[in-house]
Amino acid sequence: MYKPPYDITPEILKLTASISEKIGEAKASFLIKPSPKLRKQNKIKTIHSSLRIEGNTLTEEQITALLENKRVIGEKSEVLEVLNAIDVYEDLTQYSAASIDSFLLAHRKLMTGLIEKPGELRTSNVGIVQGDKVAHLAPPAGNVHYLMSQLFTYLKNKEELVLIKSCVFHYEMEFVHPFLDGNGRMGRLWQTVILMEAYPIFEYLPFETLISKTQEAYYNALTQSDRSGKSTVFIEYMLTVINQSLADLLNFRERTMTDVERLEYFVSLEKEAFSRKDYMTLYKNISSSTASRDLKKGVEIGLIVQLGSKRNTSYKIIQQKINDSII
Repeated sequence: MYKPPYDITPEILKLTASISEKIGEAKASFLIKPSPKLRKQNKIKTIHSSLRIEGNTLTEEQITALLENKRVIGEKSEVLEVLNAIDVYEDLTQYSAASIDSFLLAHRKLMTGLIEKPGELRTSNVGIVQGDKVAHLAPPAGNVHYLMSQLFTYLKNKEELVLIKSCVFHYEMEFVHPFLDGNGRMGRLWQTVILMEAYPIFEYLPFETLISKTQEAYYNALTQSDRSGKSTVFIEYMLTVINQSLADLLNFRERTMTDVERLEYFVSLEKEAFSRKDYMTLYKNISSSTASRDLKKGVEIGLIVQLGSKRNTSYKIIQQKINDSII
């Protein structure tokens, strides 16, 4: 079984343990499926950050407008980049992490209208130039298909930890540089696809935001891994980013939420029917009177409907309202 070179360092062990603990915390806090509002915000942040790294200048507000099918003023190519990314990130479950055909499909959707022959492996040699120097000379075009096949075989190795495997794939794919353009955004996208198959929370975790904020460190980690001939440094960098992103998500859960935010988050769990007690089980720090006011507000704004009265009172989520709020 092919295995790309890397070392397991104490830092990698510490980070994988910390990430695993935070994933468990997220499950316990019902954060595996964030509220529709938070999911939409995270999708916007992911698209904005990943494209910003590639030089796209559209703002989060403009991306929000495009997501809501509104017109925006901007460079035609940048608008198309965002529209393509929205198409890809709209449903990441359609992609299979260990399938090269699925990988090529994602690239075609991401790069249609932006380059010639999107979704096809390159057939010419390429190098990455920074300033007046060649920073990285990618493997010859004739080796690309074999190298990518090996890499997708590696993804099927069940003995490898998914957290580490996702980082290794990201680095190795960037090293091979299988496409003429779009390699950076595909590396970040496919790491998400790999992670979310094992941990669904990663569909809604915009770790690209932290990569965007630490862009110099991102490229330094790639460069150092190139020089050492193994992905160890890049694994440490990406695990640090993932760990911090999970910490930020858990901190969001701890902040003071408004009544509508509590309701939106609760209904996103899609319970068939529930009582005030069920509602307070999730929100342990609110009083029974606050819970009652929340639920009354939920009925008023059409998120839930009340069934019965007094001791027999229960509530039912209005499914159509959930679907509308996700858009």
